[in-house]
Amino acid sequence: MDVGTLVARSMQKYRDRIAVESSEGSLTYGEIGSRIFQLARGLKSLGLEDGDRVLDLQFNQTSYLETDLAISTAGLCRVALNYRLHPKDWVRITNDCQAKVLILDAKFWDESAEVREIVEHVILIHGDQDKTLPYEAFLAKQDPHPFSTSVSPDALVSLNYSSGTTGNPKGAIRTHRNRTASLSNIVSDILGRIPNQTDCWIHAGPITHTSGLFVLPYFAYGAKQIILEKFYPEELIDVIQNRGGNATALVPTMVARLLSTPNISAEKFTNLRMLGYAGAPMPPEQIKQCYEKITKHMVQYYGLVEAIPPVTVLSEADHEQGLFNNPELLTSAGNPCMGVEILIVDEHGKEVPTGEIGEVITRGDHVMHGYYGAAGKDPTVTKAVRDGWLHTGDLGRVDSDNRLYLVDRKGEMIISGGYNIYPREIEDVIAEIPEVREVAVMGINDSEWGQRVTAMVTIDPNSKADQNEIKNKILDHCKSKLASYKKPKDLRIVSEFPLNSTGKISKKLLKQQLEAEGV
Repeated sequence: MDVGTLVARSMQKYRDRIAVESSEGSLTYGEIGSRIFQLARGLKSLGLEDGDRVLDLQFNQTSYLETDLAISTAGLCRVALNYRLHPKDWVRITNDCQAKVLILDAKFWDESAEVREIVEHVILIHGDQDKTLPYEAFLAKQDPHPFSTSVSPDALVSLNYSSGTTGNPKGAIRTHRNRTASLSNIVSDILGRIPNQTDCWIHAGPITHTSGLFVLPYFAYGAKQIILEKFYPEELIDVIQNRGGNATALVPTMVARLLSTPNISAEKFTNLRMLGYAGAPMPPEQIKQCYEKITKHMVQYYGLVEAIPPVTVLSEADHEQGLFNNPELLTSAGNPCMGVEILIVDEHGKEVPTGEIGEVITRGDHVMHGYYGAAGKDPTVTKAVRDGWLHTGDLGRVDSDNRLYLVDRKGEMIISGGYNIYPREIEDVIAEIPEVREVAVMGINDSEWGQRVTAMVTIDPNSKADQNEIKNKILDHCKSKLASYKKPKDLRIVSEFPLNSTGKISKKLLKQQLEAEGV
């Protein structure tokens, strides 16, 4: 199955249903389907061949759904440029993937100058500049009717570039098979049922990130999608209360902001059927607060750029069991999804016994075919596919029920005084302090210890406690819950954390800043 076939079926089957709503208005399946096929035809009219790369640089808006589905429908390869990346990263990605077309929102006109010089064609949304193709006029020239697609399931559908947390962004090769595998696992393992016309997905976070995974599943089954330009907690609440939105996915930093909203209460989220969270671990204390103040309908899912999510899922029932019977469950990433295999292996690739820590490897239709461009030729990349198994670079263990517990990233493990220390364990302990909003723990180079455990926290803006009082509270709590060598040797309270392009706390940048200070 290919994406274009799914688009054509939905366009015809759900023609009069509302497909998408945003600040620009709403479109039915018939209307947006016509625009998708117009864009697909227009792109092919430029002389592009199957698999040619098309860059897509926008923020959250209706045209982002159109370009996503149209590029795939045309048999081309979409390369979404995350607007949070630096323009120099856009240039690296453009050169690496040898893109021929840039679809661009006018908001990014100035910053995209170098990229525009590299590509052959620029299609401009919300603007009109020399040597560009205005988006609406470009669509209007084309036939809006569906055409028969004959795209192989193993053809390129997208190159998904990493956020560059361990170096320059690397492009993971995804196929139509990868994307339909994700669709199936979202339906069977995250939602637990087929979406219908009563379902309404809220794109509260960037569609370039985790929220974009839900575009195709909701489109394929005729459900509605509401697009928010940016994440504002008050706007999300309004959409849930008054506009029919009933499911969304957030990263933990967004959940933290939601929990800090004045007068937050579960009554405001009565209509919410599912809150998914992903992108980074959420501490058990934050999960508890979310359950009490937002919704009981929580689902966690784990995946990677190199293995399209969901790979594992911690279900709503698992959350209930963890909150009331088995607290350890709240630190789990859940069970492998249908059709997904997971093993825990040692440094020689040999499977370790149940409960022991090793590297997480995974196999199935969700796994990338490899890296494109420079990274595909680099034998030193850590996330490699060997004999069909993706070596994720994540450290973890599985229990007797085959639930996965992620311990940490290989590269984030701290070695201090000869001891191996996992930052997540310390972060979960510190997050138990009610005044703590977010926490990041890392190892900073130290002449005596090799690395020393350094913790940084942000404080809940509603807290009335003195900073010194909070610091002492954190350190006393760590002393009571952690081995002495795991306790932070340095604890800092900061006003905010730098985030990377996918909304995660950027530990890479924090470490660079601290080590530049000679701390």
